[in-house]
Amino acid sequence: MCISYTKFRAKYSYLSFMGNNSFKFKQFTVFHDRCAMKVGTDGVLLGAWTDVNGCRSILDVGTGSGLVALMAAQRNGQAKITAIEVDVDAALQAKENVENSRFKERINVLPFSFRDFLLAAASRFDSIVSNPPFFFKSLPSPDLKRTGARHMDSLTPAELFEMSRKLLNDAGTLSLIYPFSERENIMTASKKENFHLSRETVVYPTRSASPKRVLLEFTVGKGDAPVRNELVIEEKRHVYTPEFVHLVQDFYLYL
Repeated sequence: MCISYTKFRAKYSYLSFMGNNSFKFKQFTVFHDRCAMKVGTDGVLLGAWTDVNGCRSILDVGTGSGLVALMAAQRNGQAKITAIEVDVDAALQAKENVENSRFKERINVLPFSFRDFLLAAASRFDSIVSNPPFFFKSLPSPDLKRTGARHMDSLTPAELFEMSRKLLNDAGTLSLIYPFSERENIMTASKKENFHLSRETVVYPTRSASPKRVLLEFTVGKGDAPVRNELVIEEKRHVYTPEFVHLVQDFYLYL
């Protein structure tokens, strides 16, 4: 059964009461007023979709407000999570969000770029997850922080795969979300670093729309044929599909 507008109107009324500076989930609250990139569907999709089962160590690259790191901590009660963010204001806010959560003992937020972290890292990870910059050679935003958070110039796909290759355990996974239009570029970059596509979900806003996002999971070296599927978010405006609800119901209020 699809989720009706009535329930989502109740949710957004509650969020409006909280103000535009924060987003309340079932087990934690994320403040994002000092972050260039706000809480959005991309982060929620990635945090809910990424396979964290059995992981003991997780690296969230470009954590922003800390959303994906917090979602990973909720889904895996054993994993230690490192969340890195190059923007200092966002890193400080992510740390505050973590400190105000029940997961604060298992998440470490660091104000590092991926390359600086690579130079300092003392261990490898079972899972690397990233909601990376995705605009490339497009007009920059007047907001310089938002530009840095959204443009591939700050972390190209080639760099992301190169550094992830050096930080993943042999059986580790790299999970990403990108615009569907960038899929072929991402696949090309992955092959150069000997990554294998293990899982893929193409995301459609509605059943009649073109795909807008793609969720991709990679492993190192050769592997089995990838598991592929599709996810439609809405049947129509404010009426959400059962598949989307099933994916995110552990996080969104009123689901």
